[in-house]
Amino acid sequence: MRKLLLFTLLNFYLFIDIFGQDRAFQIYNDAGKKVSYRIMSQNCGKADVVLFGENHNDPISHWLQLELTKSLFDKHGENLMLGSEMLESDDQLKLDEYLLGFIREKDFEKEAKIWTNHKTDYRPLLSFAKENKIHFVATNIPRRFANMVYRFGMDTLEYLPQSSKQFIAPLPIDYDTSLHCYKEISVMAEGHGGENLPKSQAIKDATMAYFIHKNMKENTKFLHFNGSYHSRFYESIMWYLLQLNSDLDIVTIEVVEQEDISQFDEELIGNADYFIVVDEDMCKTH
Repeated sequence: MRKLLLFTLLNFYLFIDIFGQDRAFQIYNDAGKKVSYRIMSQNCGKADVVLFGENHNDPISHWLQLELTKSLFDKHGENLMLGSEMLESDDQLKLDEYLLGFIREKDFEKEAKIWTNHKTDYRPLLSFAKENKIHFVATNIPRRFANMVYRFGMDTLEYLPQSSKQFIAPLPIDYDTSLHCYKEISVMAEGHGGENLPKSQAIKDATMAYFIHKNMKENTKFLHFNGSYHSRFYESIMWYLLQLNSDLDIVTIEVVEQEDISQFDEELIGNADYFIVVDEDMCKTH
């Protein structure tokens, strides 16, 4: 089913002008100028870390994630490393067992805390990693701990058993209330959750950054998949990564939807290095 969907999208993109219609997506750079996939992928190939901020239910996001993975693998080979928000750090052992061939795919998917759209949207990335012996990192904090922060505050994590803390960024974590990303989520939530809501997002960002940094070696090039929120404004994951290594060259990608993809929304400038602007009428994966 996924192959059929991707084939349909690819043909739609390549041959759309026959019918006089618009493309399904357009890529723009940080200045709001149209660029090709080739230009974006070449510049991503120069970075130490690429943070691919997706829309979780957008098929264009997931198709281009796989394409970019292939492009970066062609350039970096065994030095490429992958990771994602969609897998939690306490499932890393199961993930390693699957990628190394010790357990079956169906057993991994039964026992790990995979997302509802895993089979259509993220399984192809894991399959590519398995086939090409690419290390894949489960970077996100276990959701039960993020929920603890939302309910009781960040300090509660200090009381966890030491064995639980191995799945979280080292405590205490820095939390900068001036960051736009955390101010925005408070505004969007209209005060619900108080300060604990943005803090529950910050602990996710800090943990994802920590496991990206922890797994990188001298020549590693890391491609990370996360929701757009977690890398927007050059903050969130990126902010925490730069606290760990200020010398990292990081490229960010943000997927957005617009009614008219031929005109870039200049209000987005400052959010990311590249924007994949998708037609808002695009079908959803779930």
